[in-house]
Formats: sequence, C-alpha cells, structure tokens
Amino acid sequence: MNKTTLVRLSLLSLGIAVLAACNDSSDSVTSKPVTPEPTLESLYLQTKTPYLPQQKLDTYESIPNGFNPVFTELVARHGSRGLSSMKYDLALYNLWLQAKQENALTALGEKLGADLEAMMKANILLGYGVEGIRQYGYGNETSVGINEHRGIADRLLQRLPTLFNAKYASGKSIQVLSSGVDRAVDSAKFFSNELIKQQPALKKSIMPASYTSLSADSNPNVADGGVNRFLLYFHSLTADDDLANIQTITQKQVYDASLAYQDFEENNAELIEKLKQIKSDSRAQNIANEVLEPIFKNEFIQKLGKSGYTFSNTGSYTVIAPDGSKVTEKGKGKNTIASAVDAAAYLYELYSIMGGMKDELATTDFSKYMPKNAAKFYAQYNDANDFYSKGPSFTAGKTYTTNIAQALKQDLFGQIDAVINKSQKNIAVLRFAHAEIIIPLATSLELNGTMQSLPSSQTFNYENSKWRGETISPMAANLQWDVYQNNQGLTLVKMLYNEKETSFKTECDYARYKLNSYYYDYLKLKQCYNIQ
Repeated sequence: MNKTTLVRLSLLSLGIAVLAACNDSSDSVTSKPVTPEPTLESLYLQTKTPYLPQQKLDTYESIPNGFNPVFTELVARHGSRGLSSMKYDLALYNLWLQAKQENALTALGEKLGADLEAMMKANILLGYGVEGIRQYGYGNETSVGINEHRGIADRLLQRLPTLFNAKYASGKSIQVLSSGVDRAVDSAKFFSNELIKQQPALKKSIMPASYTSLSADSNPNVADGGVNRFLLYFHSLTADDDLANIQTITQKQVYDASLAYQDFEENNAELIEKLKQIKSDSRAQNIANEVLEPIFKNEFIQKLGKSGYTFSNTGSYTVIAPDGSKVTEKGKGKNTIASAVDAAAYLYELYSIMGGMKDELATTDFSKYMPKNAAKFYAQYNDANDFYSKGPSFTAGKTYTTNIAQALKQDLFGQIDAVINKSQKNIAVLRFAHAEIIIPLATSLELNGTMQSLPSSQTFNYENSKWRGETISPMAANLQWDVYQNNQGLTLVKMLYNEKETSFKTECDYARYKLNSYYYDYLKLKQCYNIQ
C-alpha cells in the first residue's frame, strides 16, 4: 500500500472518527454538546479539512406528528479549494533551488522539488476544462470541493422531498446568494446545478437565473440579487467596493461593524499581544528543525534568515496546459521565508491543502515532509489565530467578531418571520460564503459548547479549549435551518450544523418542542436570542 493510499484512508478514518463522536450518546440533548478532541486519525488540516456530513439521514429525529416542512435556509462555506495564490509554494521552491545548487539536500529533500512543481502546476491549472469554473487557476474549487456541494444538495432533496416537489414548489422561488467571490459563486452554481440535475422542474424556481447555468458567461451580481456582500462578505467591506451600495440602515450598521472589526484585527492591543504570545511558542524552533532536518542538510538550515538566505515568492513558474499552450504564474514577492520556522510553517500550508486536492495532485504526497506532531503544532497555531481573530476570542474581542454577524443572524430569523406572516416567496434561501462568515455566525449563535471566550490570563491551546477549526469550519461547512408548521400555525425550526442535528445554545432549552427534541418552538427561540 503506497503512502498516498494511506493518506486517503486516514482522511476516511477522520470522517468516521468525527462521525462516531458526533453521534455518541454523550452528546445527547440533555448534556452540553462538545466538539470532539482531534483523534489519532486526525491529519490536523485545520479549516482546510475536506467536508464530510456528520450524521446519516436515516438517523434524524422524526418530524413531529401534524407538521410539514414549509421552508429551509442554508449558510455554507465554499467547497475544498486549492491554494489561494502563489505564495508558499513558490517561496519554498526558490529555497529548494538554492539548496539544490549547494548540494544541501537529503535524499528526501531531492523529492521535494518535484512535489513543489506538481503543487504549482496543479494550482496554475486548477479548474482547467471544468465546466462551471469561470477562470482556471489559483483559488478555485477542486473536484473534491465541487462534489462536496453536490452532495449537500442531494441530501437536502432527500431530507425534504415534499418541500421540493413540483406541486409545492410551483409559484415559489429558491433564492441563491453568494459573496461574489469566484469560489463562493461556483459553489452556489454547482449546488444549484445539482438541484436541477436531480429535479429539472426546479430550474424555473431558482433565482436569480444566473445561478442556473454553469456557463462562464452567467455571472451573478449585486444588480440581479445574486450577490450580497453585506451578509456574506461582512469581514472585509471597503469604501471603494461597498460604501456606494448602502441602501438601508442595516447595511450601514454592517459596514460600520466591518470597519470596526478590521480595525480590531489590525490595531487592537490585546489581540496583538495574544497573537504575539502564540507566535513566540518556545517549541517553534524545535518543531521547525524536526520538519527540516530530514529534508535539508544542517549547515543549510543554519543559514536561513542570514544575508542571501531569505526566500520570497518572487519570479514565476510556467507549465504546459493540456492544449499545449504555456501558462505562466507570477509571484508577488510578499511572502518571505526568513527563518527555519517560516520554512516549516510554509510546508505545513502545502500539507494542509493536500486533502482537498487529492485528485489534482494524484500521487504527490506532502505528508512525508510533515511529522504528525508538527502538523498538530501548526494546526493549533492556526486554530489559535482563528479563535482570537474570528471566533470566541477574549471577552472584548468576541464583541467585534460577533457584531459583524448580527445582520446575517437577523436575516436567518427574518426569513422565518416571513413564513409566519405569509410574505415568504421562497421555499429555500441558499447562501454561499467563507470561513470568515461561518465562524463568526457560529460564535454568535453560541453553538456546540465551544464558543466560550478565554480569560485574558489564558492563551488558547488544545488543552484549555475544545474549539477546533476542523469541526467548526471545515471546507463546505454549513448551517441549515429547516422550518415546519402544523394546521394551527405553530412554527418549529430544527438546525443542522454540518448536517448533524444540533442544539441551539443551552439557554434556549425551554424552547424545545418536546423534552430532548431538536425541534424548537420558533417564537420562543427568537425570544431566547433576543431578536426583535
């Protein structure tokens, strides 16, 4: 059995282990749900972990007698992707070329050059010839990512067959929204395309129509209602892109919250200090040596960071496309390796993207360069950064990370209000965004018992917090709210988080329809979250 096969089996084991933990009786609705500790099978891919549904359809709680599905809504992260741009790969390649020139490579290190070349080629041509990918290259969804959203769409139809049948859906719409970023738009298109593939009659219900075609010429935008940055890109609004589009008080509030959040990320003294503490982990140098010593000779490692031995993503790399044409990608020179710690961390970035690129990378395997304990170290480092800058943070920081999600949370409730007052024109609202949206939203809803801030006297690590990026926001992470009504007009809502039945925050237990049920009385739930 080769190493690549072992990696793929480990990915499967990760899904099985997490699924088992999610379905364990210790996570009953009468106890406090917790995110499972990463198991021995975990590859420590952090938020780049490929998506797996966390519960089987046939294990869901039955719909209460007398109730029927009337509406559903989704907020999803885009599917598994390649590298966002030519950064870590080119910088490492420049470093490798220098080591090669100096005869400073071990036998394992000799293999790294070909693997780096394979990584760059796979990303330069990512999406080439794939229907639905508008412009091939870095940042696109992989075949794994495409199939992640197709699978979620299939299971949505299986879960709510009566909601999506032609008779019920007639005259109603399926509203699709995205952040407007390519990989989010593409996820929405692949999702919509799968709905149409399974039930062609739904095509006329999907709005806007720009999401019904995989053609590169079909581009959803703000004008046709298919793009909403205020709801789905709220972490990074700008004056140039968004100020002129503000039309409501709510959008102005989101814009102001976004600017405050960005200022928090860049200038908050407590956050800066926390991130400094995380970066200064005394184990970093030893871990870096553990990663690099099997690859490079020691005298070369000792030179890293000295004059002439810093390496950036400068220059370019050219590959041959399937049609025989040459395609060149240039680096921007903004990512620099100035130490052994940098070099090892950059290798982790390539290792962690590997799971979602298993088809494009074929036999290329970066796990041989990343010992398991090193992968855990870097996953913890990245989780700590996300915890403080996007998630529960410290108490004051959580205010910023949750304020930016308030409008989206309000919209989730507002869509159900429209069902109750009979103004809802949709049977479904499907939203596609990013980890920077999923994490603040989950934090705002206080889900899974892992959204507690840490006191200033503590610094996040895997011993004092159960918050894990691999379960909070893996690739294609999603929250789904299914809405049901009976003849008396009572409205219930059930939440699925990564397709697992999930409790709302414990303070809302009084809103459960019945003891131990995942169905909640909507009006009581709305009251619990203090939604006006």
